[in-house]
Amino acid sequence: MSFIEETVVTVKTSVGLLVALVSLTGCAQDRSFAPPVDNQYIAVTVKVPDELVAETMKVIYRSPVCKFVTYDARGRRVELDGYKGVDMLPERQGQSDLYQVKLPIDGGGTCKWRLSNVTFGVTHGNPTRYGENVVSGAGGGVIVIFDDNASPRGGADAEVDGDLVIRRDYYPWISESFLGGYIKRISIAGEGYFYKTYKATTAREVYFEPQYHSKFELRSAGVKVKKEGNNPVYTYPDGTVYADKQWHPNFARLQAIRLKAEGKQ
Repeated sequence: MSFIEETVVTVKTSVGLLVALVSLTGCAQDRSFAPPVDNQYIAVTVKVPDELVAETMKVIYRSPVCKFVTYDARGRRVELDGYKGVDMLPERQGQSDLYQVKLPIDGGGTCKWRLSNVTFGVTHGNPTRYGENVVSGAGGGVIVIFDDNASPRGGADAEVDGDLVIRRDYYPWISESFLGGYIKRISIAGEGYFYKTYKATTAREVYFEPQYHSKFELRSAGVKVKKEGNNPVYTYPDGTVYADKQWHPNFARLQAIRLKAEGKQ
């Protein structure tokens, strides 16, 4: 398995006022990967619905050897584990709807890279099916953390033992925004925020099966004038309309509408 060259990775810490990256230490000679032949792998598999496509997986490796040095607001030296980002494109398994990447746990090399976390998910491959100039928005994402460090988007929402199986409900969300210029997006609405984060330090297999309810479309229109009392308007699949201060839809309402329509409520 081949790897791309090093990419720039933004590091978020709780220190808050850390200044820019100053220097790398410990591995000036070679920061490349060199996974051992007898490596162990974590298989990440995504079952992709017809309307969606699998996103490129964003994989983070860490090194306790090749640290980087920065300084806080008081000028004190701070050493953090080195980061290395790798993009990996999931491969289709035969003629199935399953797409998979096998992540080497041991990245090897002089820096002794170790797998830290992966960000992956599904998105709309053809957003213009919802109208001309419609762009693909966020949603349908998953982050899995394999060590005791936070991901680029923070800590875990849930922790599991052993292999991880994720099945979650999602809905198409067509949104229009007007402030700062008109934009129409097709996003994927799920429970909570756009990314659900899991910690699975003992997992060797991760399986993600998004349950995409494409017939239950949600639409929203943002405010055109920013003033007190103006709120985004959400039109739910059953035709009900709500003005809501929240930036995201009411997931429980979406679920209730679908379950009632399917005779499950």
